[in-house]
Amino acid sequence: MNRINLVTVGVEDMPRSLTFYKAIGFQTPETSESPPIVFFDNEGSKLELFPLNELQKDIDPDDPPEKSRGSFSGITFACNMKSEREVDDMMKRVEEAGGDVVKDPQPVYWGGYSGYFRDPDGYYWELAYAADWQFDDRNMLIIEND
Repeated sequence: MNRINLVTVGVEDMPRSLTFYKAIGFQTPETSESPPIVFFDNEGSKLELFPLNELQKDIDPDDPPEKSRGSFSGITFACNMKSEREVDDMMKRVEEAGGDVVKDPQPVYWGGYSGYFRDPDGYYWELAYAADWQFDDRNMLIIEND
């Protein structure tokens, strides 16, 4: 099992989240403004929006896990960019779409350039760049062991 085909995020307001993700560039063939589930086609994986209460019940119908807004689950999503300008431009786009910038892009200790935002449901995303990063023909980050 050496792959992740689908990442599902539970959302509280499907129309709001769908609008946000479309505004920052995620693409979907979905045309409804309030579908029951949304799949975004990404390069190498899919991002799914699923109603939070339904996701909680899917995990355990008898004792659904709780999600507390504002807490940190220990998981972040990342989008690796090809330049510092691309990081800055995307962060501006995220903010214009209603995302909450929690760390402005800046040089970071590991030698790259990075910033964080939260989406409308409080999920953390990192936008990052490093000069030595390479990407394959599907825009997947190539990570080589030293």
